[in-house]
Amino acid sequence: MSRAAYAQAVLSLYSSLPQTAARRPSAADRKLAAQLFDRGIPMTTVQTAFLLALERRAAHPPELPSLSPIRSLAYFLPIIEELRRDPPSPGYLAYLLLRRQRVQNSTDSGER
Repeated sequence: MSRAAYAQAVLSLYSSLPQTAARRPSAADRKLAAQLFDRGIPMTTVQTAFLLALERRAAHPPELPSLSPIRSLAYFLPIIEELRRDPPSPGYLAYLLLRRQRVQNSTDSGER
């Protein structure tokens, strides 16, 4: 995958996340996406970091003030680094995708 295609894939995925504030990535987001490619961060690591962040945000206690929307791709850098230091098992991304799909399905059907 080329640098431009990688960056576009990261930004497209980032923009599609339900908790991001901007549907249009900033110049800083575009630069960071390219830097992730330059650092050799696999796309699966980025995707896992996005999904893991959403899972962690979903676990936020409802009695606490709501979390503000994610405003920058940089929000995910600590999780990307965490995953680089301690890579998850190969099936973890599939697990997170399944959980995200279940959450989406329950939200779409009006369940809570």
